Amino acid sequence: MPSKFKHLLAHLAGAMVAFHALPAHAQAPVPSGSEPTYADIADLADSAGLVVLVQVKKMLRVEDERAPGLREGYGRFYIEAATRSLLTGNAPIGESVRYLVDLPLDSGGKPPKLKKQDVFLFARAVSGRPGELQLVARSAQRPWSAAGEARLRAILQSLVSPDAPAKVMGVRELFYVPGNLAGQGETQIFLKTQDGSAASITVHHEAGRPPAWGVSFSELVADVGNPPARDTLQWYRLACFLPNTPPSGANVSEGYAAKRQAEADYRMVLGELGVCDRTLS
Repeated sequence: MPSKFKHLLAHLAGAMVAFHALPAHAQAPVPSGSEPTYADIADLADSAGLVVLVQVKKMLRVEDERAPGLREGYGRFYIEAATRSLLTGNAPIGESVRYLVDLPLDSGGKPPKLKKQDVFLFARAVSGRPGELQLVARSAQRPWSAAGEARLRAILQSLVSPDAPAKVMGVRELFYVPGNLAGQGETQIFLKTQDGSAASITVHHEAGRPPAWGVSFSELVADVGNPPARDTLQWYRLACFLPNTPPSGANVSEGYAAKRQAEADYRMVLGELGVCDRTLS
């Protein structure tokens, strides 16, 4: 066994086990014939310090007894690959990389044929080990396609944009205030964000019209009537991370009717956002 293979295996074997600590949606492989969703790719991109396009040059099977946490029907492989391009990254990267990945085995115990194939890696650099990468999830090696690269680049551009929406961690407070005329009113939903920045949803009611809503990821007023389109970063931050119900005590509306309206508006927003589909569970 090559010495550099032994070193990589020693440094990264524990990282493969650590995948169990990642959110469940970032662990299992995509079902056969199914394409990863926007949320799948956003999950990976958002958790990766490096996103790299590489071409596989060498694959070596790791003995199962040296592969802790290996799932049934899978093999663990040491990969050497040539760097094609660094799509985004917080660490320098050389002309080649090395990493470990779990791959499904066919009925004959053979892995997919990846040699000379281009793949995307969602990874982090291994401290003190130049050229060695740790994938952020078991599903973090993805096959290249032109359409996949276009979608990935759009997601990455959204993530690094100066006005990128903050990560939503939950609901801080919500309340409904009736207007001066019958049928008028407004619900404000203030969100918790990872960096503590402002984020809120506004639902506006006018008599004889369906409620209109919008979101703001700043101190500015929400763009009511223009909710985020599906498969955008704003949509992802809301649809994939808002709780099904606000936490107890978050509804500070005055009176029973106002509390009920705030709750109804929150459910309406969730319904219009739709389900956050993930296939890499």
